[in-house]
Amino acid sequence: MAEDLNTGLLLFLPYRAMETRVFEELAAAGFGDITPSQARVFQRIAPDGSRLSDLARQAGITKQSAGFLVDQLERLGYVDRVPDPDDGRARLVRVAERGHRAVEASRTVVARVEAEWEAHLGTRRMAQLRGILTDLREITDPWR
Repeated sequence: MAEDLNTGLLLFLPYRAMETRVFEELAAAGFGDITPSQARVFQRIAPDGSRLSDLARQAGITKQSAGFLVDQLERLGYVDRVPDPDDGRARLVRVAERGHRAVEASRTVVARVEAEWEAHLGTRRMAQLRGILTDLREITDPWR
């Protein structure tokens, strides 16, 4: 059966399983109000903040859609907007304190899932998987 699945689907299935676990456990930790759509924008915020247009481009959505999602995230306390120090007319979206707490909670879940995968695959194969995926990033991630 697995031989019939294309590589994209084989990559997507474990990603979706991890994503599902992260959202379930975030909800249990008090962060159940963030949606996958909001998270796809949220996770692209640079450490020093990002412009809305950059978030939209990286998430593959319109600037209007990104603005709508950022508005929601701001109301929920995950992000805030501040003046861009490089351009007084522009604003940056930054991760707020509640957002940092959610990121830490999600990192804990991701580490737990990765440990489960390593227990299933073994240390050597997990390291190979990470190495191969890191190599693929060179030709697939325009924002690396």
